[in-house]
Amino acid sequence: MTPPASSPAPRPSAAVVRALEGRSGPAQPPPPPPGGPRPGERTLRLLTVAVVALSAALLTGRAWLFALAAAPLVLLALALPRAYVRRIETSATVEPERCFEGDTVTLRVSVAHDGGAVRLDPGVTLGPGLRLDEVVIGPSTVTLRHTALRWGRWSLGPVDLDVYDAGGTVRRTVRVGAAEVSVFPHAARARFTPIPVRLPQRLGEHASPQAGEGVEVIGVGPWVPGERQRRIHWPSTTRRGSVQLHRFAAERAADTVMLLDAFGDVVDPVTGVSSLDETVRAAAGLARAYLRTHDRVGVVSTGGTTRWLAPGTGDAAFYRIVESVLDVRKDRRFDGPGLERVPPPALPQGALVYVFTPLSDARVLKVLRDLQGRGRRPVVVEIPSGDPQVEPGDAAGELGLRLWHADRDAMRFALRDSGVPVLRHVVGEPLDLALAPLLSGRIGGRG
Repeated sequence: MTPPASSPAPRPSAAVVRALEGRSGPAQPPPPPPGGPRPGERTLRLLTVAVVALSAALLTGRAWLFALAAAPLVLLALALPRAYVRRIETSATVEPERCFEGDTVTLRVSVAHDGGAVRLDPGVTLGPGLRLDEVVIGPSTVTLRHTALRWGRWSLGPVDLDVYDAGGTVRRTVRVGAAEVSVFPHAARARFTPIPVRLPQRLGEHASPQAGEGVEVIGVGPWVPGERQRRIHWPSTTRRGSVQLHRFAAERAADTVMLLDAFGDVVDPVTGVSSLDETVRAAAGLARAYLRTHDRVGVVSTGGTTRWLAPGTGDAAFYRIVESVLDVRKDRRFDGPGLERVPPPALPQGALVYVFTPLSDARVLKVLRDLQGRGRRPVVVEIPSGDPQVEPGDAAGELGLRLWHADRDAMRFALRDSGVPVLRHVVGEPLDLALAPLLSGRIGGRG
């Protein structure tokens, strides 16, 4: 599955602009709303007109200005409610709570109150991965429709709900707690599943060098009494004068671990592509390809906090893998201890390790050295991050760009020199094009 084509955001409606009021994606949560009833906007406008007219009448001594001041006061007296709202209860529901990028998420807020009729006016605070598209206000409900723009765990709220009386003179503000939605990334297109040299003793779909009960023929051998005659090789049987049988390879399942480099998020200055986004999408695509062949897949994310999930199989394992990496965006600390070491339980014996990294942080080399020190030979899938922009004629900038290229070339050379394959994935192309060089033989083995 590929991410949907980017389209310009629709122009927000007046209700959406009023609901946001510059509150989208704040650095800090909004302050708590004031408690108790207070004057509404209509009350403040009428009182302002009355005070200005009275001040003008007192300064100029003209009696007709007193009549001008009396009109808004009369309108305010007629608009005052007979019964005030004293009890307000709210409830919120999110549909769906889990979705993919580009899907629509609906938040419905229901309001129960005493007293007469009311008018609702919401103020919405959004997470940075969401866009508010529509606000529908009913007599006792507020419906907010969002579009999930980026993967992650995003907050739908809090929502500050202004409850006005029917005349709009008095209002009370209640806060509806923030709801959370999990947005899954679109997996990159991948079909190839390279296999390691050593496969665990577990039934699967990959042919092993050992003889067994698979379907791939690896040779011919004489029939042994008591052996099941699956398929007779007639040319050898005729030539040797004894029954010769096909020998089949045992079919085994592979253990695969996706290691995500979350030490930083590099954004391409030209295309705006996030290296962290593409890292997760590529890893999700390869994990789905292995899970389709009934292999076990685990995940490790390094950066901020080291998170890992033991290898599992089945469709449920894919969603557990994605759930385990959604909190990566929230872990923006880079000073945690032990970030360069992968937990031993996350790497089963003989597991094939894929490292998805933009090669922008030298700490990933320590992670790779740690893997090689344990006898693993990982496969590095480089996620392009784009070149920094340099102004024309900027000699210092051009020199810095050359040094930046030289540093990355040195990292690639050091990895290849130590026997680690380095594959380059191009954003927008199938991951199979990057994995194609691995299909010429088996990978892994002890370095």
